[in-house]
Amino acid sequence: MTITASAKPNRSEGLLVAQQERAERTRTAILDAAAQVFDEGGFFGAKLSEILQRAGVTKGALYFHFQSKEEIAQAIIGEQFGVWDPISEIGTNGVQAVIDLTQAMARSLQRDVRVRASIRLVIEQGTFASPATGAYQGWINVVEACLVHAQDKGDLKTDVSPHDLATYVIGSFTGVQVSSEVLTGREDVVQRVTNMWRFLLPGVVPPRRLGKFDPAGSNQDDAALVGLSTTS
Repeated sequence: MTITASAKPNRSEGLLVAQQERAERTRTAILDAAAQVFDEGGFFGAKLSEILQRAGVTKGALYFHFQSKEEIAQAIIGEQFGVWDPISEIGTNGVQAVIDLTQAMARSLQRDVRVRASIRLVIEQGTFASPATGAYQGWINVVEACLVHAQDKGDLKTDVSPHDLATYVIGSFTGVQVSSEVLTGREDVVQRVTNMWRFLLPGVVPPRRLGKFDPAGSNQDDAALVGLSTTS
């Protein structure tokens, strides 16, 4: 009879998993704290000492994950796209998809400190050694893809350039949300984005197609589309 030894738990593997989980918790704590500090004071106003205090981590732990304040900021900006994976699935849904994405972002700006911090950091890109132009271009590309499909379906006027309109939509949304922040602390950002689309749609959509689209968004509870794990 052959006796097979039972597999024993690999202690080193267990320790490695525990270390990885602890490191991820530390990284999350740093990003959560940094998002709060960036949201409140912007890039220039943020101090590493304040981030350390709020995160409850040592300087060594912070520098294990990030080498500088700028690197932390870039990580927060980069998460915009990591949490917008659904875009790849809805990117062919045309005009309503673009409306829904802007409304989802508007709601996330009200709810999610990481989203607010990310947008503020992109707007303040002039404070970075390497400007975050990729974030703007990334959103323009996403919206343009939706609008190209919309034009193919006849939902966008033939004389409208999807690229030019995408550039305008991203610029308009940026201005709308900044105005809302200054005037009402973003309390009315959703309504302002709705108004933006109410005014814009008649100029870019054929009249017979206007009834298809809801400027307020087709999904009123769209936190699944955007928003990170952190809440305000």
